Amino acid sequence: MNLEYFIAKRLITAKGSKSSISAPIIKIAISAIAIGMIMMIVSVATGIGLQQKIRQKVSAFNGHIIITNYEDNQSQVSMTPISTHQNFYPKFTSVSGISHIQAVGSKAGIIRTADAFEGIIYKGVGKDYQWDNIKEYLISGKIPDVSHQLNQQVLISKYLADRLNLKTGDRFNTFFMKENGNGLPNLRVFEIAGIYNSGFQEFDAAYIIGDIRHLQRINKWKPDQVGAFEVFVDDFSKIKEKGEEVYKETGSTLDTQTIVEKYYYIFEWLQLFDFNIVVILVIMIIVATINMVVALLVLILERTQMIGILKALGANNWTVRKVFLYNAFYLILRGLFWGNIIGIGLVFAQKYFGIIKLNPENYYVNEAPVYFNWMYILALNVGTVVICLLVLLIPSYVITKISPVKAIRFE
Repeated sequence: MNLEYFIAKRLITAKGSKSSISAPIIKIAISAIAIGMIMMIVSVATGIGLQQKIRQKVSAFNGHIIITNYEDNQSQVSMTPISTHQNFYPKFTSVSGISHIQAVGSKAGIIRTADAFEGIIYKGVGKDYQWDNIKEYLISGKIPDVSHQLNQQVLISKYLADRLNLKTGDRFNTFFMKENGNGLPNLRVFEIAGIYNSGFQEFDAAYIIGDIRHLQRINKWKPDQVGAFEVFVDDFSKIKEKGEEVYKETGSTLDTQTIVEKYYYIFEWLQLFDFNIVVILVIMIIVATINMVVALLVLILERTQMIGILKALGANNWTVRKVFLYNAFYLILRGLFWGNIIGIGLVFAQKYFGIIKLNPENYYVNEAPVYFNWMYILALNVGTVVICLLVLLIPSYVITKISPVKAIRFE
């Protein structure tokens, strides 16, 4: 234990360090550090959490990269079929980082009940469909069985089920218009196997999911013809790069589009959260630093006589400055301790109890999602300590201007 640390410890524990002047200022400084850390932890956890949750929902219904015919690229429904006899299907081995590819198709239709009707998009899926992306949104019933014989089971959203007054096990009529627009529409009777609720209004208000063989029969497609391919990548941060690689590996009649391109308005909105997080972090660190600077100056003012005595005994300026920097470091740690306890507690409370609810029409989720990682907690703490101590070097320079003779006489 060096001399500076010992003196700093005595300074902290001494009764004089909690005088009527410094005590409230020190408490304010500690509170500012704690509040700043709480705000930083919560803002990072909710900001990253919301970004990841929305990306997850969009990809659950579309994949990360969509392969379609050129004329169908901007459409929500499949018009021209694509053969499944492709060199990239059923395994996309020519591009690294591809975790899964699945064949799908979609067609617009109208659900008609005795009391209401709704326009929908029927999404046909096959044996290769990755249901794990949808299972977490399943609130009742089960996943439709599309791996064996053709049946009428479908998955419908809670939004549509409520509007049509339907429940699990109910059957309903769905009408699909013919491609040429002539004649009576095709009628299909579907049975609700399960009900999902993603909280993503754009999808919940439109999609029902069932066997792709219904769509193939309605469109008079062959069993080896589908509407599109959905590709999933391992690392979302490389989606642009992988999208370009996938495009090069597909045929000249096919086009590819990433979900970032297809839903650009959503992902541009998500990018604003990065800016908001940075602004909050900067403001909180500035506020905490200013309060620590004030607290340090007050401590220096109160301990002017002690500074003079230390200098008279032969202590150099840097030795005395380190005494007060050690003291400031202790105060910062106290603030960080309480800030971490409260901030992490709030994050876990939101994660497991969903206290804060959000409007899905505006935020695409029912409750504020959170992302928790010990690495970013550590980074926030280390960054706060380093920045505060570096800034505190400036006010501690005042010590070098204090004369030992005048300081000992100071009252």
